[in-house]
Amino acid sequence: MTRWPIPQAMKQALEAAQAAAGAGEVPVGAVVVKGDTVIAVAANATRVPPDPTGHAEIRALRDAAAKLGDERLTGCDLYVTLEPCAMCAGAISHARIARLYYAASDPKGGAVEHGTRVFEHKQCLHRPEVYAGMGEEEAAKLLRTFFKDRR
Repeated sequence: MTRWPIPQAMKQALEAAQAAAGAGEVPVGAVVVKGDTVIAVAANATRVPPDPTGHAEIRALRDAAAKLGDERLTGCDLYVTLEPCAMCAGAISHARIARLYYAASDPKGGAVEHGTRVFEHKQCLHRPEVYAGMGEEEAAKLLRTFFKDRR
């Protein structure tokens, strides 16, 4: 497997994931970028406050939409440390994200290359370009360590 160079935005997502782990959250981070400008950085926050939709991707998309004043994030890219779940993939589609970059695959809960494969459904309104594997080793290590420490 080819090792991708890790773009700065993915490094920021990995830093956000590390911060989430430090707060007792599953270590996932997300960054929305438009051109060369970082619009939003977010980490998982489902425990405090209790919010089942507090995934890093959802939080980053919300912040970016608020900052840009538009629910459509046309021309924006999303970097995330873990393959998005079905909820997040649906939000990515609705937000009209141009390109999705994710680090680690998620055979259990992912919905891009695994599970429901949201972007492959004919009902999917918008399909971003998808790139996987940038920062995969780093993201997978964060997740393994986080769950190992809790067993």
